[in-house]
Amino acid sequence: MTKSHYLRIRIVFGLLIVVCFSLSGGLLGQKATKPFRVQSTDPALRLKGFESALDMAKSSPFKTLNWSHIGPTNVSGRSTDIAVVAPRGKSYTIYAATASGGVWKTVNEGTTWEPVFERAASTAIGDIALASTNPDILWVGTGEANIFRSSQAGCGIYKSADGGKTWAHMGLSDTNTIARIVVHPQNPDVVYVAASGHEWTDSAERGVFKTADGGKTWEKVLYLNERTGAIDLVMDPSDSGTLYASTWQRVRLRWNDPRNFPGYSASGIFKTTDGGKTWKSINSGLPDGQQRGRIGIDVCQKKPNVLYAFVDNYEIARQPAAEEGRDSYGRPSGGIIKGATLYRSDDKGETWTLVCPTTEEMKKYMERHSGTYGWVFGQVRVDPNDENTVYTMGLALNVSHDGGKTFKGTYGTHGDHHGLWIDPDNSNYLVNANDGGIGISYDSGKTWRGFTDNLPVCQFFNIAYDMATPFHVYGSMQDHGSYRGQVLQKRERDTVKVMDGYQAVVFEQAPGGEGCSHAIDPANPDIVYSAEFYGRITRSDMRLRGRERTKDLLPAAYPDEPPLRGQWVAPFIISPHNNETIYHGMQYLLGSTNRGDIWERISPDLTYNTATEMGDIPYHTLFAISESPLRAGLIYAGTDDGKVHVTRDGGKTWTEIMSGLPYQKWVSRIVASAFDVGTVYMTQNGKRDDDFTPYVWKSTDFGKTWVSIAGDIPFGPVNMIREDPSDKNILYVGTDGGVYVTKDGGKGWVILGGNLPMVYVHDLVIHPRDNVIVIATHGRGMWALDADKVNNKPAPRRFRME
Repeated sequence: MTKSHYLRIRIVFGLLIVVCFSLSGGLLGQKATKPFRVQSTDPALRLKGFESALDMAKSSPFKTLNWSHIGPTNVSGRSTDIAVVAPRGKSYTIYAATASGGVWKTVNEGTTWEPVFERAASTAIGDIALASTNPDILWVGTGEANIFRSSQAGCGIYKSADGGKTWAHMGLSDTNTIARIVVHPQNPDVVYVAASGHEWTDSAERGVFKTADGGKTWEKVLYLNERTGAIDLVMDPSDSGTLYASTWQRVRLRWNDPRNFPGYSASGIFKTTDGGKTWKSINSGLPDGQQRGRIGIDVCQKKPNVLYAFVDNYEIARQPAAEEGRDSYGRPSGGIIKGATLYRSDDKGETWTLVCPTTEEMKKYMERHSGTYGWVFGQVRVDPNDENTVYTMGLALNVSHDGGKTFKGTYGTHGDHHGLWIDPDNSNYLVNANDGGIGISYDSGKTWRGFTDNLPVCQFFNIAYDMATPFHVYGSMQDHGSYRGQVLQKRERDTVKVMDGYQAVVFEQAPGGEGCSHAIDPANPDIVYSAEFYGRITRSDMRLRGRERTKDLLPAAYPDEPPLRGQWVAPFIISPHNNETIYHGMQYLLGSTNRGDIWERISPDLTYNTATEMGDIPYHTLFAISESPLRAGLIYAGTDDGKVHVTRDGGKTWTEIMSGLPYQKWVSRIVASAFDVGTVYMTQNGKRDDDFTPYVWKSTDFGKTWVSIAGDIPFGPVNMIREDPSDKNILYVGTDGGVYVTKDGGKGWVILGGNLPMVYVHDLVIHPRDNVIVIATHGRGMWALDADKVNNKPAPRRFRME
């Protein structure tokens, strides 16, 4: 037997085991035919799908059922920009653009917020802008330009002429990400848009666009190539015909963050003095073109000859020290790049001078400025009243009072900063957008006021439940870690009378990290497993405190074996047949029969395992696993590169089951039926191909053949599928456009509920005892709905807060 048939694993308790398995099934190990991979959905189809969804909502038999937002009430979420009606004092109106929760408005400086943009083909916001001549005119560019791991694609630009009450789609549908909108200060019909373009694929709809008729028609006035878009745009306050645009050459790969690949040289700064008719490159003094990444730019309002350029600089600064051999996610480090660098021009961009870092102290400071992902930030703001006060955004909001020579952090807000507004009439007044929501400072950033309790836009990746009374739901949130909260019915004030719906409650921190899947022991709700980012596993006992509470479980391969690869949110399940048997997905399926104390590798590498596709992000990993509730050892596994396998004997043999499936589409969920041993459901997600087709599949022969049951679901991507625990014909899917349900096994789908915004639903569970549906959204927190009216199951006694 060859070495590849053996597994040698180091267990956390120091035990060593050797596991032997054989391969069979014919298809495993054979090269699959490489068909064409579907990419880039026509934006007209997305818009048509959205209109179909609106029509479906009106006719849904469940349109009178209302979802209840259940929290958390103590966590907000990633915001990308702000727009403030000036002058402050005559108005206290602020608009907040969120990464995937739409646009929110306050008219009382944050005392209350209301959503004003929540029903569109995309509610992921890249930028927002007001017309200075009429603050009721509001422009919203969809598609987050930061393209972090959980960013969502947009579908063009929208306009409101009544302060957000109504909206009209104004084109640019195929830009997918919009980074900046600039409205002419005297003529609100003249608007410029910096579009950074498709995140995952090459496309021509990127660059700088201009309209002179309020958005009826657009002209592309600056364009370089299909991989280079515009990432920032500012207008000279003394001359509306002069604008500065920064371009960014980038594409995101499944296995690599955006980076400067060989041959890249198109990132830079351009200037027009004739309203966009002609442009010239103004990069004198900046790093060489091959070293320039994302660039943020700003101009001083009082001294428009002064500009700043905040450059993600790819020049190698030094080699990593021994203790820096791995980054914060445990991935191998290469050379340490200069990263955050600030340049200044005093001649309207004709020449640039490096102002930071120029000292050893500032080199160390700026090296830490943006962590390992400077391409996420790229924002700089100049005090409109002082050309020497400048802010840069990274992990912290940083400020300099000496023209950018030295910086210090401002603290008191959440980290990871994406937007800043400085009051032109009072530079002490700041409004900041960050990964924790919105912050307001009245003293130049010394202290901050936040809005975690009334701006509910947190981004959940997933959801799990326990069997406590009342039960908890668990989930991991972008940049916040893992939380749990109780699901409690509403009651009338000062009475015990139960009302329809569920309470919005404070969530508490739970075991696990930011990217984490949870599984709770069904026999003991105090035992919580968490698979943290890139596959680290822990087991926690909620009755304990301190170091005794949590134990690491993940085994490690020997040095002469390939390292374990785990996805950002790695899959993890407890066997429905034995609560001490658990499964965990890396590139292999790992199994344990004693709660993770000893592990066995029970599969070979189930991915394509393509060497040229191994980058700085783990790829070729398992993302979905399911064991049949009807037969122990019948396990399905799906990968992020589109492979699907089944074992019927607990991992001894595996069969590839991909007949008729699209090539290399991310397997977002697999569910083995609880009613028919041969039936299995699966969803695939085409986001990473800019493909918004809804992929929903069913097999009744253990995956040998697949039939699409997507039916009349109007658009995707589809993130998950769930079988109703009481009726085999009822299925639920969570999509980037809400929740759909079928009562006939997938022949026809309808929208579930009448009040849910157009939201990204990443997960859904039905509590088997309480018959409550709970969804985890990526941008609007968690919501709950009684399942009684859907599955006609007699309503159980549910629980309320005493």
